[in-house]
Amino acid sequence: MIDSMPYHAQSWGVFAQRHGVKMELAELMRRTTGRTGTECMEELFGRSMSAAEALPLVKEKEQIYRDLFAPVFAEVRGFKAFEAAARALGLKIAVGTAGDIHNVEFALSHLKMRQAPQAVIRGDMGLPGKPEPAIFLEAARAVSVPANASIVFEDAPLGIEAARRAGMRAVAICSTHSAQELAGDHVIAAVKNYEELMAQGFLQSLRLSV
Repeated sequence: MIDSMPYHAQSWGVFAQRHGVKMELAELMRRTTGRTGTECMEELFGRSMSAAEALPLVKEKEQIYRDLFAPVFAEVRGFKAFEAAARALGLKIAVGTAGDIHNVEFALSHLKMRQAPQAVIRGDMGLPGKPEPAIFLEAARAVSVPANASIVFEDAPLGIEAARRAGMRAVAICSTHSAQELAGDHVIAAVKNYEELMAQGFLQSLRLSV
């Protein structure tokens, strides 16, 4: 939906430096992207944490991210047009994210979609983060769509794996990872952005296959 990954990376770098954590940024991103806030903190600090300990750290890190991204906020190119076209075809739109309510509200308020998603399942709703499939399965359940009829649009390897475990097809959005990094037998397309997906006639191909 949004072109946020570079700003998540920057915010993790700032946060890790503040807390004296020594970890290469690429490794930090590999281990955290797609996980819930508490899971991320446990990965970063290498131990189990209670919610009371983890949540203030999550709040700090995500505020850094929002402060960095807000002045330059951008969707993944073509997302809103693609979402509107999909909705016009009668497709149901659900968001399944490891982000918390604050990041979801931040994203949706800046995106200014014509209609809100029909369901939003977040990482602070008590479900395990990706690569576990729970968030995607709950998103599909919330809009009454079977897993095998769902398509996940993902930009991270753990999300692609979560889609596979959920029994869902996936589209790899290669905004920050290569098609090779987001590959899988269940991946039916790999594009840089949603404009490219629309140019390929992706939605029309779905209609013809129904």
